[in-house]
Amino acid sequence: MSQDGAHGRFSGKALAGGRYQLRDLLGEGGMASVHLAYDAVLDRQVAVKTLHTELGREPAFRERFRREAQAVAKLTHTNIVSVFDTGEDDVDGTTTPYIVMEYVEGSPLGSVLADDIRHSGAMPADRALKVTADVLAALDISHEMGLVHRDIKPGNVMVTKRGVVKVMDFGIARAMQSGVTSMTQTGMVVGTPQYLSPEQALGRGVDARSDLYSVGIMLFQLVTGRLPFDADSPLAIAYAHVQEEPVAPSSVNRSLPPAVDALVARALKKNPNERFPSAVAMRDECLRVAASFEAAPPSIVPGSPTASGAGVASAVFPPVEQTPHPGPVQTPYQPTSPAAYGAPTPSPGYGYPQQGGYPTPSPYGPPQTPAAYHPAPQHPTATTGGPGSGSGGRSNRPVIIGAIAVALLVVGGVVAALSFDGGGSGDDAGSGGASGSSSPTSEEVGHRGPDTSKTIDKTECTEPRDSYDEVGKIQVPNFRYKYIKSVRECLQAAGWRLDVKDYDENTYGEGAVINQFPAAGTDVDPKAMPRIQLDVSTGDPAS
Repeated sequence: MSQDGAHGRFSGKALAGGRYQLRDLLGEGGMASVHLAYDAVLDRQVAVKTLHTELGREPAFRERFRREAQAVAKLTHTNIVSVFDTGEDDVDGTTTPYIVMEYVEGSPLGSVLADDIRHSGAMPADRALKVTADVLAALDISHEMGLVHRDIKPGNVMVTKRGVVKVMDFGIARAMQSGVTSMTQTGMVVGTPQYLSPEQALGRGVDARSDLYSVGIMLFQLVTGRLPFDADSPLAIAYAHVQEEPVAPSSVNRSLPPAVDALVARALKKNPNERFPSAVAMRDECLRVAASFEAAPPSIVPGSPTASGAGVASAVFPPVEQTPHPGPVQTPYQPTSPAAYGAPTPSPGYGYPQQGGYPTPSPYGPPQTPAAYHPAPQHPTATTGGPGSGSGGRSNRPVIIGAIAVALLVVGGVVAALSFDGGGSGDDAGSGGASGSSSPTSEEVGHRGPDTSKTIDKTECTEPRDSYDEVGKIQVPNFRYKYIKSVRECLQAAGWRLDVKDYDENTYGEGAVINQFPAAGTDVDPKAMPRIQLDVSTGDPAS
């Protein structure tokens, strides 16, 4: 199904034997269209997302999409758009995967922000922080289940008429990594350039902290009305995420306190280990900062720069409209309507440094031990040699050569992890200056006692989730940040073996599981179950 034919072909159609009667087109993106529909069985309005024809041709994708929808259907939270049903149907001779979701009467966050920009230049900081906290509450639930969203942006966040924030489109990204090779061959690659984390832009694996980077981008945009990284082509934007530092939000909106700068700066660290360790940690800081200052109307600096990626990047990635023969990577990403439901980015797990003799697993590594992270070689900005000077050409050459080296890394990543369906809608940005003392720190003074409320149900071990990819295998449950007593009981109920090592930290408290190996979501053979290795907090500051 082509994009321009979506409305005509699907409005008035019915799916699932006539149960879902498609009506008005709500939104349309590069991967899917969303219609308001009537559920004839339960007599209610729903939203039905139909995947485009190119995806429907891929049996591997359809199966992965079905399994992901089943997993997402288990996400139950006030701030998450519920998934009711999924399947595939024949529409005009074409196999069409679809997913049935809660119909949210409201507006996309991008539209809400656009109204705020028209009235005052940006969203009031206190409201922006509370919206962000609600998005993080939704992500906390999904991350606990091992689901990384991969495409957080205002276009994937709805605000109801009563002001309730709802995050949508969980699970689509993971389905996209199911080996659908023809997608990259035709240039149908996934992600949204303005919100890519550096590891996404480089084509590396992502974990929950990649979502937190995207949330930081979104928060920056809410409080400034602008994107921190915006340039003339998707590749230039991706380059900026990898190589350039964003400006502090307060340099754009003078009414912002330093605590907002520090919060955004930490979320936008290039090294994932230096970001917030979890969605709940970032949410707590958002609420703390929101309560720490008296709200003031936005004070936007006219013409303040935020497109920090357009400099050297433009020398390597010319604007799309100037490219005579654009390939798949440089094809212009297509704007979508504000209500369009985009498609997120694929990627497997992310590798992190050794700790205690085995790898620190996903979804997040401890912030106390940041790994060396070298996304690309740094290069000096050449300013010597004015026009006509003999040294001008030579001084610029190292910049271009260095930039090309970075470009090669970014191109490789973007080919596997970039889509062009969300850039034109004006959705989100994010970044800040140097982190300040207001950011939460993991090195509090003194011992921290246990939090026995963080428990895991025994059924997570006795009835683990099946592998998505290999028949007969299961996925390792997520024990991170759970109290060790409940984890022991879970493992004992399943008859699994356990090794425990002490880990000095006083952020999560004595008895909290800090690291696990194998990582959550790892496929294992239950008949040859490996020994579960856990780092457990002592509650004491790191020595």
